[in-house]
Amino acid sequence: MRHHVSKALPYTPDQLFQLVGDVDRYPEFVPWVTALRTWNARTLSEGVDSLDAEAAVGFSFLKERFATRVRRDTLNRQIDVSLLSGPFRKLVNRWRFIDAGHGCTRVEFDIEFQFKSRLLEGLLRANFHHAVERLMGCFEARAEALYGKAQPEISPG
Repeated sequence: MRHHVSKALPYTPDQLFQLVGDVDRYPEFVPWVTALRTWNARTLSEGVDSLDAEAAVGFSFLKERFATRVRRDTLNRQIDVSLLSGPFRKLVNRWRFIDAGHGCTRVEFDIEFQFKSRLLEGLLRANFHHAVERLMGCFEARAEALYGKAQPEISPG
């Protein structure tokens, strides 16, 4: 399954890059992330680092753990996530934060995954779009909590 979200948000690219890149904080604002641990943090080159993260997630009847490698590229304001282990056959996602001017950012989020289990795949397929939108809502609410409710700039007319 694949999904793409493009959304303009009233925060700077650096603010949103920092928020999404701070994976240790996800349990504080993504309700289905019940635990998270990171390890193996390292610098790859100037402005680029990576770390490994294991998330425990829980939905009503489903509890799983999966591990990913998170690559954060500060210069290009891009975060790439790839699968290390878990209930997925495939999991990749990419966040890009593009300056849209006037203190706004166009967030581009792409995710592609496939579960090993056909049952899980079928259950999520029906709700996938809703789940991605809900995830984006968690990040938007976190941005507002951290940076305040942004006011749109009004051009003098």
